[in-house]
Amino acid sequence: MNIQFHGKQESEMITFDTVSPPRSPRYFVQSPAHSLLQDVDKISCASSPFGSPTHHLFRSQEQDSYTSRFSSSFKNSRTTRWRRYFEGGGGGGGDEDEDEDEEGGQVKVYVICFMISFLVLFALFSFILWASSFAYKPKIIVTSICFENLNVQAGMDATGVPTDMLSLNSTVMILYVNPSTFFGVHVTSTPLHLHYFDLEIASAQMNNFYQRRRSQRKLVMVVQGWQVPLYGGLGSGRSKAAMMSVPLNLTLLVTSRAYILGKLVKSNFYANILCRVTLRESHLGVPINLTTSHYCMYL
Repeated sequence: MNIQFHGKQESEMITFDTVSPPRSPRYFVQSPAHSLLQDVDKISCASSPFGSPTHHLFRSQEQDSYTSRFSSSFKNSRTTRWRRYFEGGGGGGGDEDEDEDEEGGQVKVYVICFMISFLVLFALFSFILWASSFAYKPKIIVTSICFENLNVQAGMDATGVPTDMLSLNSTVMILYVNPSTFFGVHVTSTPLHLHYFDLEIASAQMNNFYQRRRSQRKLVMVVQGWQVPLYGGLGSGRSKAAMMSVPLNLTLLVTSRAYILGKLVKSNFYANILCRVTLRESHLGVPINLTTSHYCMYL
């Protein structure tokens, strides 16, 4: 009985094992990491009745290929993400910051270009005004000189040295013309001098003035000399008639300054005047016309 019972049980057990459907293998995949895949493989092999070495080898090769593919894709994605981070200069707002930087850079470029263009145009305009101003150089003409009186007498200088002393009174007429149509001029001058060679016998100072555009004025300058020691300069010992015919030189330097565009653009005009005249006693009180070319030089 025991033998049959066991045989029956064995038969029933064998029949039960044979008839019962095979269990399907259960796989648990929780993480793409290689270590977790190995754990899953162990669990699946332990729970499956078909965990043969051949099946285990096939699963190991499949897991290795999947792991290698996942690792390479993970590395590539991580490398790309870090490259974008460093190129963008930050985290997720790198694109927006880059766009703002580009817009700010464009604004700066526009401002710099505008400033440079403005300065170039202003410099060009100023240069044109400055260059065109020389076509409107003021004209200065010494029209006449009149020797009104002349007196030579014996005397002494400031140190008590006896010598001839000269007193002279004369009037010089000057015409000043500003032909410019767009600027006025400020006029100054050095003193006007009358020389007998190197000896100065009379002088005068012209007052400063402002001359408007397209206008002119007549200047009257009184040139005087009072008790000028001659030290034999006019040929002492010669006859009185010879002394009263004396060659003189009249010199004057006139400066005209035009402020064309305020003090930023200005032009200076210089007129160096030299007139040669002869003082004659017989012509005292008679104006001498100096407008002819052989009297005066304008440098």
